[in-house]
Amino acid sequence: MSAVHTVLFKSQALFLRLTFALICIAALGAVLATALSAAGVWPWLTLQAGLDGTYYPQAGMVAQITLTALVLMLAFFLPANGRMLALENSHRKFTVQMEDVARAYHTAHAGDRKGLFTARSEFDAVKERLAFMRNHPDLGELEPEVLELAAQMSQVSQDLASTYSDANVERARTFLKQRQEELDAFQARLEDAKMVMHELRQWTRDVEIEESLAKSHLGRLREELFELLPELSAQLQSPPDGTDPETGSVVAMKPPRRAD
Repeated sequence: MSAVHTVLFKSQALFLRLTFALICIAALGAVLATALSAAGVWPWLTLQAGLDGTYYPQAGMVAQITLTALVLMLAFFLPANGRMLALENSHRKFTVQMEDVARAYHTAHAGDRKGLFTARSEFDAVKERLAFMRNHPDLGELEPEVLELAAQMSQVSQDLASTYSDANVERARTFLKQRQEELDAFQARLEDAKMVMHELRQWTRDVEIEESLAKSHLGRLREELFELLPELSAQLQSPPDGTDPETGSVVAMKPPRRAD
């Protein structure tokens, strides 16, 4: 049944638009023909009409002018009639759209978060929100039922709006912004510490490598010295009896002790 009603409603709307277009075309043609007839370019409508045996030769011209005026009046009347029919159909077939309710509620809730509503009682609070939405430029086309429903929803969520008011939200954002700045500063210091730690670790590794090389060179020099000591000992023992020519004591050559 609803499908048939929808088809009939659309057919009626299409027929009304077609009728309006035809009347506009007819009005334009009638005005043009009457203007050309008045200017002598086009002949007037010829019509034999009379009353009580008396014939009127100007009956065609009068009928043409009358018909043109009638068509013009219809052309000016139909748009207003169409607007009235559209308004009547919108009121008769009105259904609450959730998108409209959500849009009106969002506007009222935003005003509540800004602290625009100060009424305490439930009736005054709903009335105050309803007046605010009626005067709002973006909600003027909505139906009163939608605005009333949105006002009631906004009054119910008044505690939520006071908790998450713009001032509280701004304070929370400022606090989080400060925490973020502190975290960024800590991250920067942590990166600097990581760079210093990496530099110290690399420096320690380089020092250990140089120390290992130095120990390796020291061990090689020590081995070379041990190989050289017997030759020096043989050269120092020039007397055959092994005594020092100056002091007469025996020179004892001992290899140096290995360094730990």
